[in-house]
Amino acid sequence: MSTTRLDTLQQFLEQDPNDPFNHYAIALEYVSSHCYPEAIAKFQELMALDPNYVPAYHQLGLLFARLGKNDEALKTFERGIEIAALVGDMHARSEMEEAIDELEK
Repeated sequence: MSTTRLDTLQQFLEQDPNDPFNHYAIALEYVSSHCYPEAIAKFQELMALDPNYVPAYHQLGLLFARLGKNDEALKTFERGIEIAALVGDMHARSEMEEAIDELEK
């Protein structure tokens, strides 16, 4: 029986359920598998677990934009920019500001 990437990631999560990266990796796997509701839920779960995990805001904002949910994307990017500024992640902040500029075109 072969193991899928998602199964492997789920095993990592079971071993360390408090590691934000495990949640993030699962959310990204859902995105790449086009399981968007599951990806959204996992990103939101991650942000509840670790509100300062900046990449979650960026990726969730991009997913909302891809799905045409521009209001949700803007809110997510704006919150992500606030968090990025708080934790000193100016690169991520800049990327989310650029994503907002693209949405507003």
